[in-house]
Amino acid sequence: MNLSFLSEKPKNYDENPFIVIWEVTRACALKCLHCRAEAQYKADPRQLSFEEGKKLIDEIATMDNPLFVFTGGDPLMRPDLYELAKYAIEEKKLPVSMTPSATPKVTKKAIDQAKEVGLSRWAFSLDGSTAEIHDHFRGTKGSFDLTMKGIDYLKELNIPIQINTTVSKYNVDDLPAMAEKVKEMNAVLWSVFFLIPTGRGMEKDMISADEHEEVMKWLFEIQQSMPYGVKATEAPHYRRVAIQEKKRLNLKATEGNKRLDTLGRAPKGVNDGDGFVFISHIGDVYPSGFLPVKCGNVREKPLPEIYRDNPVFRDLRNKTLLKGKCGACEYKGICGGSRARAFALTGDYLESDPYCAYIPKKYKS
Repeated sequence: MNLSFLSEKPKNYDENPFIVIWEVTRACALKCLHCRAEAQYKADPRQLSFEEGKKLIDEIATMDNPLFVFTGGDPLMRPDLYELAKYAIEEKKLPVSMTPSATPKVTKKAIDQAKEVGLSRWAFSLDGSTAEIHDHFRGTKGSFDLTMKGIDYLKELNIPIQINTTVSKYNVDDLPAMAEKVKEMNAVLWSVFFLIPTGRGMEKDMISADEHEEVMKWLFEIQQSMPYGVKATEAPHYRRVAIQEKKRLNLKATEGNKRLDTLGRAPKGVNDGDGFVFISHIGDVYPSGFLPVKCGNVREKPLPEIYRDNPVFRDLRNKTLLKGKCGACEYKGICGGSRARAFALTGDYLESDPYCAYIPKKYKS
């Protein structure tokens, strides 16, 4: 497998993304409260065909070997998933990960197939340390047990495990128990996602700005002691929090950066449209799955051209265009706020992230 994407040399995000996510299908058997895709039980007949998928993979392979993720819906609802993965891995030498839903389709045979084609990582969502919390969040009774069974299969087959957790008011108090649960699973990475109110996600389900700050400080703290890596998703201000915490603790710039797991860990910050691109099941291209501003379609224009030249993508990579607190912030170069959250709550993807509690120095003077 080509692992050149793990190089610590930062990419030029104006040219190529660090990560490409393809929603291979909208079909899914779950009814998650926060689902970005508002997934449905049956596949959309308009979804990209196998041949269109191969063409898309060809284009992705020209973009400096990004990390490539199959998502959904539930990727396992797509019958040709493993053929597409095999093509991406064997023919195009792309590092491939997937994020299946915990349904009866997650069998030992399915996971064994993933190992056979050379999948780099399998990511499961787990939103609570107990069945009561997780199943409520996922909208399906039994989801927790199926997730744990799938994790047991992954461990048995020695496939690296990533756990994705969405933080909301329903589980914020359960995060310490979740951290221990992730440790018990021998996961290599805990990706903690801060809710964006899009799709089925609702603002009423979000934690407050101050709670965002406290959770991020806590994540930095546990990152020092846990055997797995910790990554914050749709929380670019975590990078600012990490700098502040290092300063508070008198750590050197390179201390506190435990990166035992490097798959999917960018050497410089990624944000919506800035090192990140999302392709929907019908080929529409977005800065991320949580920023629903359509920038083109791969059936009409090559992905590299959309990513590099579309005005929305170009704006998102230009931090001088940021408005409000984000525009005035001394940390905007490494953070920039969640553009998806700004858009969801203000209608303007260049506005301040309303759930960042930090007050820039310019606002204090």
